[in-house]
Order: sequence, then structure tokens, then C-alpha cells
Amino acid sequence: MKKIAILQSNYIPWKGYFDIIAAVDEFIIFDDMQFTKNDWRNRNIIKASQGIHWLTIPVGKNINRRIRDVHIASSTWQLKHWKSLESSYKKAAYFNEIAEWLSPLYLKNKFSYLSQLNRCFIECICDFLNINTYISNSWDYTLSNGKTERLVDLCHQSGATEYISGPAAKGYINDSVFHNQGIKLTWFDYSNYPSYPQLWGDFIHEVTILDLLFNCGRDAHLYMRYSP
Repeated sequence: MKKIAILQSNYIPWKGYFDIIAAVDEFIIFDDMQFTKNDWRNRNIIKASQGIHWLTIPVGKNINRRIRDVHIASSTWQLKHWKSLESSYKKAAYFNEIAEWLSPLYLKNKFSYLSQLNRCFIECICDFLNINTYISNSWDYTLSNGKTERLVDLCHQSGATEYISGPAAKGYINDSVFHNQGIKLTWFDYSNYPSYPQLWGDFIHEVTILDLLFNCGRDAHLYMRYSP
């Protein structure tokens, strides 16, 4: 029995993204989709002393391109993002432990494409969390037409018998297509996450997972769905 999930890449995603990765045997990054402006692909939220703060990678305004084709013209944002993270989380209990492997991603690496960058950060975070799910790209497979049909076909190509999806996809997935093709469709539940020790005021769940890592370190999994 093989489980897969298919999502577009996000920049330093929230904890739920990594729970879905941990819940499956193979995670397919679907960056053949069209890039969407003001979305999670190139930005995310941190908590700062003044409130929530967006970290955004500048990628231009053209949305007529696939995510995998989004080029990052400059690396000047990297130092800016790291300085924002350092300023916001230097007082967090596990800042030094996380900074040891995270700061080189910002200060020593240079990324040409958004997909490349997102996958690098996702894989490094998975390594820290001891999530060993196999990660592949959508262009490793042949993509068919139809939103639901394409997902089912990717299940067949990857040898999966169960597809796990976030609840946001309920608006466009036709569950009967999965049923007719003998693929189990499971909706992931993001509700009832416990709070954890968090800096700067009222608790907020919808922030980058880096917030959880800086504050809880190796105990991050205690506030997530998966068990390492």
C-alpha cells in the first residue's frame, strides 16, 4: 500500500505542509502549475515584535509562466530575509541550533529558480524533522489532462493506492474518479493543532514552520501530526 501527496512547492511552508509530507511514502512537487501572484510559492509569514511580517522573494510580476520556470534574478533578498529571521527569533530557545544549518542556506547558497530554492529548504527542514519521505518532481512523470484525472494518473504511474489531499482541494477534486480507478482518497485534517511556546503576543498557527523550529527545536514534532 503506497500513499502519495501532490502539492505545489512553497517557500518555508507552515507545519501542515510537512505533516502531509510525513504522512505519505512519496511527495510529488507539482511545479508544472502556473505561478500565482501573492501566494505561498514565494512568500511566507514570520512573527516579529511588531506583529506578523511577510518574507517575500522578488520574482517579478509575470504570472504567465510555470512555477518551475520562475527565475530569481537577484540574491540580495537572502541576507534581508536572514536578518529578519535573526531579529525576530534570536531570543527563541533553539535559535542557535536551527541557525547552524539554516543560515548557510541564506548566506552561502545562490538559487537561480524558485522551485530549486523551495525544494532545497523543504528537504533541509525534512532532514531536521527526520521525515524520510521520498520527494519527486511532477516533471519526473507524464502529465495527462484534467485536474482530477491527472492526479489519478500520477497515482497509477507512481504505484500509489492512496492519495492524501489537503481540504482546500475539495472544491475541484472529483472523488468519483478516484473511486472508479480504485484509488483511495483521504482528506488531511489540519484542525486542532496544539499551541506551542511562541514569541511576540497572541498565538498564531498560520506561520512558517521556522517559527516552530526556533521555539521548540527537536520537540517540534510534539506540536505536529507526525511522529519521527
